Amino acid sequence: MFKHILVPTDGSEISKRVVRDCIKFAKEINAEVIGFTAMPEYSVYAYEAEVLLDAMEQFTNQCIANATRNLDDIKAVAKEFGVKCETYYLTSDFPYAAIIQAAQDKNCDLIAMAAHGRKGIKGILLGSETQKVLTHCQIPVLVFR
Repeated sequence: MFKHILVPTDGSEISKRVVRDCIKFAKEINAEVIGFTAMPEYSVYAYEAEVLLDAMEQFTNQCIANATRNLDDIKAVAKEFGVKCETYYLTSDFPYAAIIQAAQDKNCDLIAMAAHGRKGIKGILLGSETQKVLTHCQIPVLVFR
């Protein structure tokens, strides 16, 4: 049924727990996993060119280090379960849009992701990337709590 599952992570503890569940599921159905994370765009708030270049380089290096760490975690779990895994990241200030784009780029037939469970005013103000993916995506989404 599903052969290519996108597993997005933000590196949070809940995402790490759900990654294991997603990969276990992939193993059960003999699917491949594409581990994914979105990196934020660099925003400019300074006016001197030297400051901008140094800050942008530091920001980019830190984002790539975080993305690599998050994706290495997914690769390690996939290896543990014997599931074929590749990793991918995109730069976007809208993680839900990047998740959908990654699923399209990698021809995924399922997105498996965590629900962070924000409730009340926090849920209204911060929103849910999972909810946005569910709302805007044409690809099936499996949500793990």
